[in-house]
Amino acid sequence: MVEEIKITRAIVESYFERLKRCLDVDIVIVGGGPSGLTCAHYLSDFDVCLIEKNLSLGGGIWGGGMFFNKIVVQKEVLPILEDFDVRYERYDDNHYVVDAIELASSLIRSVSRKVEILNGVCVEDVVVKDGVRGVVVNWSAANLSGLHVDPLVISSKVVVDATGHDAVVCKITSKKTNMFEVRGEGYMHAELAEKLVVEKSGEVYPNLFVTGMAVASVYGLPRMGPIFGGMLLSGKKVAEIIADRLRS
Repeated sequence: MVEEIKITRAIVESYFERLKRCLDVDIVIVGGGPSGLTCAHYLSDFDVCLIEKNLSLGGGIWGGGMFFNKIVVQKEVLPILEDFDVRYERYDDNHYVVDAIELASSLIRSVSRKVEILNGVCVEDVVVKDGVRGVVVNWSAANLSGLHVDPLVISSKVVVDATGHDAVVCKITSKKTNMFEVRGEGYMHAELAEKLVVEKSGEVYPNLFVTGMAVASVYGLPRMGPIFGGMLLSGKKVAEIIADRLRS
């Protein structure tokens, strides 16, 4: 066998083994930003497939605030940072500064070792049978090209919408079921947003959970800018709710 075919065969065979493991799982998490990655980390004892439409994970972490690659978290988030071995610097009694590159790469490194990740894959629809029971997926490149390519299905017990401002899965489910409304995020109010996003994180439709900025979009909450404590706390909260559900 020539070297080029060995290389190709190795990639194809190993990827399709991953894809087969993702076809019927406990949890699908859509969106590989801060809340989705945190949620995946704390659910890694289950069979988890994390789907990200872009090639790279990390969501809005990388850019920090206006390309200044530093972000802020609150004191109550420090145990989560320590779980991911992320360094932080004290700014005042309640605020700590974190390197955006270190946070994004640390979340990705941890999660990529524990759950199955499909990047370059987008969600086109949801499977609804007594609640959401999976997602309908396609290659992001096919979606962007405008080509008509029929999608495939990933089955799961629960789905988590961690798609940020777009709240993609919730918008699809809202439109198809008419059972709840996606209101769109509101104005900037960092303190209120950080509080309400965590409070409202949870189940929005049977077996469909929402975390991170998607929470703000669903409930019409304020946005918070480059403070990421609420994103991490939201992801952990949803993970704990789902873990209790699946273990009961």
